[in-house]
Amino acid sequence: MANIKPWVVLVCISAIFFNTGNATRPRSFSRFPAILVFGDSTVDSGNNNEIDTLFKANFRPYGIDYHGHTPTGRFSDGRLIPDFLASILKIKHSVPPFLKPNLSDHEIVTGVSFASSGSGYDDVTNDLFQVISFPKQIDMFRNYTARLRKIVGERKAKKIVGGALVVISSGTNDISTLRMDRNDTRFSNYPWICMQQLYDLGCRSMIVAGLPPIGCLPIQMTTKQQPPSHRRCLHNQNLYSHSYNQKLARTLSLVQAKLSGSKIVYADIYKPLMNMIHHPLKYGFVETNKGCCGTGFVEMGPLCNPTTPICRTPSRYLFWDAVHPSQSTYHYLTKYIAKRVLPKFL
Repeated sequence: MANIKPWVVLVCISAIFFNTGNATRPRSFSRFPAILVFGDSTVDSGNNNEIDTLFKANFRPYGIDYHGHTPTGRFSDGRLIPDFLASILKIKHSVPPFLKPNLSDHEIVTGVSFASSGSGYDDVTNDLFQVISFPKQIDMFRNYTARLRKIVGERKAKKIVGGALVVISSGTNDISTLRMDRNDTRFSNYPWICMQQLYDLGCRSMIVAGLPPIGCLPIQMTTKQQPPSHRRCLHNQNLYSHSYNQKLARTLSLVQAKLSGSKIVYADIYKPLMNMIHHPLKYGFVETNKGCCGTGFVEMGPLCNPTTPICRTPSRYLFWDAVHPSQSTYHYLTKYIAKRVLPKFL
């Protein structure tokens, strides 16, 4: 797995459940014994640390608001959705990276992240960015199930995988301005194929995140050379995200109907993010069109490094760097999805 280089992205989960300190485990969701995570930089808890890639986040200022102010490889100032979700479900670990060589048996049993920053559904994305593509992540999951069977036995392994909550956040890296074709049915079919493969490997409960408002990413606005005082979300790119999300939601309904015993739930992150952008003060934000790191216009990965100045209060910025949300944004997305998505598994 050498010579792998990532790129970007965004995404994915209480008002009534969220309390990372001393919340009791919701009885309704106690049936989830583990979390399995697939996708890109929005859910990568450090897999890219273990591979030969240019863009990593295992250095400061990444992680300044994480436990111990430690950079872990997460593309944020702090925690991601899987971290918050693990707290909600009271699974006592932070979804460690699959490629970490010293994972304990307990960590294997309670959940693993296969995500890789810069990845996508399409192998073409992997060829372009040289990262662990979604198809490769599924191959890694096959190896995981084999190790799990050795640890707990065939029957219990099947129960853990079948009962696990699968979190999927992918798709943004597959998109470029040259591929924003709303009639691209081939791209629309990728999630279907991936869901089928995960189902065949025993997964039954899946949360699948849609695309964010791509035109509101700071780096996207910068590519259009918008002056700092007139930066606006790019309507045509957001229109693509919205259209894609509609197709994805319909696709997931069709997939669930064909996969007996499955529960596949669409997670809309477009709407809550747009709400934060249009009503920032409601969420305590003072800045929504640039990141906290550096100028906030282009910095991410190696450009957001220990020598790069950062804003004084990351929690008041919607974006941490020019692509990825801050921990505060993930916090609010977590509340939204806990309220709108998790109850659908009841």
